Amino acid sequence: MAQILILARLCDPASELHIAERFYEASALSDLLGVPANKVNADRLYRSLDQLLPHKEELETHLKNRLGELFDLDYDLLLYDVTSTYFEGEAKGNELAQRGYSRDHRPDCKQVNIALVVSREGMPLGYQLFAGNRNDVTTLEEIVERIERLYGRANRIWVLDRGMVSEENLRFLKEAKRRYIVGTPKGMLKRLEPELRSKDWKQVREGLEVRLCPAPGGEEIFLLCRSAQRKEKEQAMHERFEKRIEEGLDKIVASCRKRKQLPAAVGQRVGRLLGKNSRAAGAFEVKIDADADGFAKCSWKKMDRWREWARLSEGCYVLRSNVTDWSPEELWRAYMQLTEAEAAFRIQKTDLQLRPIWHQKKERVQAHILVCFLAFVLWKTLAQLCQRAELGHEPRKVFEELADITLVDVVLPTRSGVTIRKRCISRATEHQAILLHHLNLHLPNSLEMAPM
Repeated sequence: MAQILILARLCDPASELHIAERFYEASALSDLLGVPANKVNADRLYRSLDQLLPHKEELETHLKNRLGELFDLDYDLLLYDVTSTYFEGEAKGNELAQRGYSRDHRPDCKQVNIALVVSREGMPLGYQLFAGNRNDVTTLEEIVERIERLYGRANRIWVLDRGMVSEENLRFLKEAKRRYIVGTPKGMLKRLEPELRSKDWKQVREGLEVRLCPAPGGEEIFLLCRSAQRKEKEQAMHERFEKRIEEGLDKIVASCRKRKQLPAAVGQRVGRLLGKNSRAAGAFEVKIDADADGFAKCSWKKMDRWREWARLSEGCYVLRSNVTDWSPEELWRAYMQLTEAEAAFRIQKTDLQLRPIWHQKKERVQAHILVCFLAFVLWKTLAQLCQRAELGHEPRKVFEELADITLVDVVLPTRSGVTIRKRCISRATEHQAILLHHLNLHLPNSLEMAPM
């Protein structure tokens, strides 16, 4: 039953009721797994969720070892990130269901946070659930200690986005001599302004320059990165926000001239305008004074200092690490692997339909996410097989192509009254046959029909 839940989540993600009433009977799973369709119902699937959950850690450990054997994976680099997924319903009595910062842009719904650790190839190592209002930086210690308890400390390097980083977290990592590569807050660029103005940059790839800056004490290094593509994007963003603010301020100044307004009301309008376009708010100095009658006079000007700093820092970011024996390019490439963790969340939320969560009870929610996690393991396994077969690393197209292979029931009544039934598999198209050949998969001509 656990296999049915996980395979259904992989092939046709939907509710347990949909699995029982539609998906299972229309698929070949009854023949492949030997479970008749009349034995699959929603209640049994729900009970299977409850039975599966206690084995979470054992499953994670088994999969880590098994995937390492299958694909020769190296778990020296661990990528850690957090996302959220929201509930439909009130989820009363579930203390994990809380309102917090929503990555799904659904602040109106309660949510749960999911912390995920993956390898540099994006293969999942483990995950943990936190309350929906839990701050990301407070999750790191718990996750690191859990992973070390399950798999040992070894010589791992933790790669963390800047949202996970605080000075307290860095002290925690340093105390046990753990190695890390982390992003830093935007404010770190100000501290490295002299380095930004330096001409001594090294190009590590087209459109990307880096500069290595030793930190005080010699235990850490800062890696300044300057991306041409990112610079172009940030510059366009600043120009767009500047234009919006400039047009908005012109309207406010004109309205002050046309009719009498109180300074406080005008100040609120200016505050809302700058708040909506905060990326370029520092480019403007706005003055709101009162005239002889106490009504508002508004004027503004652009700040040259802000524009100069914006042009200098656009496209730049800083990495911080205590891995001092790697080259700048190796450090940068390791940090860029965080996109694998982001891709893992994207696949689970879209292809495997992790969100929204319809379950309300805490244990059922945990089991639902465990099923999605295990289905994601199968997804990544197929992605690895595709990569080995030089079919890229995206199994979506493989699923779409092979989904057209169907079962056909051939029913032959005889004169003696005995009905012969045979379940045949449709012949693969030329394109499907090529895919199956590359993946080293073979379709049988027929299947033994499961008993009714």
